[in-house]
Amino acid sequence: MEWRALVLVLASAAFCMGFGAAVPEQSLREAARASGFLIGTAVRPWALSEAAYASTLAREFNMLEPEDALKWEVVHPEPQSFDFSQADQIVDFATRHGMKVRGHTLVWHRQNPPWLTEGKYTSGELAEILEKHIKTVVGHYRGKVFAWDVVNEAFDELHPGELRSTIWRDQPGIGLAENGSSYIERCFRWTHEADPQALLFYNEAEAETMNPKSDAIYAMVRDFRQRGVPIDGVGFEMHIAHLHADVASIAANINRFTALGVQVHITEMDVALPVDAEGNARAGDLQRQADIYRQIASACVSHPGCTATQTWGFTDKYSWIGSHSKQTEGAALPFDRNYRAKPAYDALRGALEQVRSR
Repeated sequence: MEWRALVLVLASAAFCMGFGAAVPEQSLREAARASGFLIGTAVRPWALSEAAYASTLAREFNMLEPEDALKWEVVHPEPQSFDFSQADQIVDFATRHGMKVRGHTLVWHRQNPPWLTEGKYTSGELAEILEKHIKTVVGHYRGKVFAWDVVNEAFDELHPGELRSTIWRDQPGIGLAENGSSYIERCFRWTHEADPQALLFYNEAEAETMNPKSDAIYAMVRDFRQRGVPIDGVGFEMHIAHLHADVASIAANINRFTALGVQVHITEMDVALPVDAEGNARAGDLQRQADIYRQIASACVSHPGCTATQTWGFTDKYSWIGSHSKQTEGAALPFDRNYRAKPAYDALRGALEQVRSR
């Protein structure tokens, strides 16, 4: 090779290393392939038109779910109309790239449209609205969405172990407020009727460790299983703050839920770090973050019943952490703003490689 050509090659490589995202030798998806373990992420449909976003998503993950595109305010904006356009984009992307789709979420106390929250409906009317919503959305994606977060965050933060007061439970509720978790049961039964083949999950925040909230969820799931209520799994969100995770407690919690015969998914993992004005985290914090990703993913893959790990987004460019913390925290995901893999990425991949031997 002539020296001028060599210089051009080296310059091009330097440019790619400095300004582009290096492609890992083995992707997360490839690391999980042998076992069929699911490695996923939450996505935003409008970002799919960004080449780096779409290529990284397709290369690295075998499962995805919409961040917001299936929430009520988006998919059911008016009483008599449904808008599946955003979620359809995501499902179409998954189909073209051989990815599974988790549906998130059918029932939640947040991100509901004004026509619903301000409608002054009776309990009977609200029950009819909820049943129609669930069966319409699930029916639209029957055979395309393999698992649903049927009910999301129904237990209270301020009073762990108690059900939250919501439009669905008691404001005015669907007529089952005096019967504990019966309204949740009704939602699972409606979802199962709409798609008997889909896996049905209850999803919750701050319940990944052994604590009063997870105790209450455990009791509910055990009761549902004993009575034949169609529940197949529990999702632990796993938003980690302050670089602290009680991994031993998380592992014990996964163990007791899987012993009930349900699957566990880690559904919304991120690990927020303190950042400077430019959004940069300290090198030591990035390594501690990587250790947490590795430990939690390893806790999951070590249990045959823990079948998926999912991050809440995959690039810091579009993470919710910055706006939520008023830009004091960030850098929470495996890829930075320029789609470069961080130490957390290598840690996740190392954990996924363990799955081959389980």
